[in-house]
Amino acid sequence: MDQSQPDNANPNWERQALEHLLLENLKETRKARRWKAVLRVLTLVVFVGVILALFDFEIPGRGMNSEKHTALVTLEGEISSSSMANALDINASLTSAFENQHSVGVILRINSPGGSPVQAGMINDEIQRLRKLYPSKPFYAVVEDICASGGYYVAVAADQILVDKASLVGSIGVIMEGFGFTGLMEKLGVTRRMITAGSNKGMMDPFSKENPKQVEMLKNMIDEIHQQFIDVVKAGRGDRLKETADMFSGRVWNGEQAIKVGLVDGYGTVDTVARDVFKAPDILDYTMKENFAERVAKRFGAEVGTAAGKALIKTPDLK
Repeated sequence: MDQSQPDNANPNWERQALEHLLLENLKETRKARRWKAVLRVLTLVVFVGVILALFDFEIPGRGMNSEKHTALVTLEGEISSSSMANALDINASLTSAFENQHSVGVILRINSPGGSPVQAGMINDEIQRLRKLYPSKPFYAVVEDICASGGYYVAVAADQILVDKASLVGSIGVIMEGFGFTGLMEKLGVTRRMITAGSNKGMMDPFSKENPKQVEMLKNMIDEIHQQFIDVVKAGRGDRLKETADMFSGRVWNGEQAIKVGLVDGYGTVDTVARDVFKAPDILDYTMKENFAERVAKRFGAEVGTAAGKALIKTPDLK
């Protein structure tokens, strides 16, 4: 008798095979779903990490709030409403630094060639307000490479201004500049067509000839701003200032010379002030940082309009 049994020996073999196949397929499907869920979670974690890194969600003054420390705020670069050295951000940083009860003193680190007299004046005014609110909290300005014009306008609000012997300090003056293209336009046969309502609306238009009355008007205006600058310097430095004939001419001094004429008080760095003067060597940076979104917005948005405006006429600068 033939020992090999036909398929009839197990009439359910087809069903069993199908069930086994379906079970294995179900296992594979569940495994794929688990891996897909894991990949989704990992993708989300990576995405959140990238967003946090790019947008730099940083809170000024975090990290050592509950410990005795020296508060630091940095004013870097040109002072203007469209730069990081703008009054709104600098003043917010200074306010946080003064308000923290664990900060024993505040240092403003300055490395700026100057900029907007309005922005510099707003920072100076805020420092004066904060010093009155917190009279027992010392406030020092520490100069690195340069503290000129608008940068110095801010610095004179400090109790002490410290420098390196090679730092550049001063430039107490005001400048307004632009370009004139009338000669080039005549050579090219180009005629300027400008219609205004108001005799001074097109003042200092680079494609029109200078109007002596308007030039005199602008000269008087920047002279007034210059005098405001001089008054702020004299008020801030007081008897320490040894006024010279060229002190308010826009001249720049190095650190060693600046000490001699009383523009600054001596030599020092952020570390030496924190360690030796404030007796609080732990330094906490309160400076507001620019995030990725702000950099993109400035590069492709506001900077375009600013550049276009500057191409026509420069606003007064403390430079």
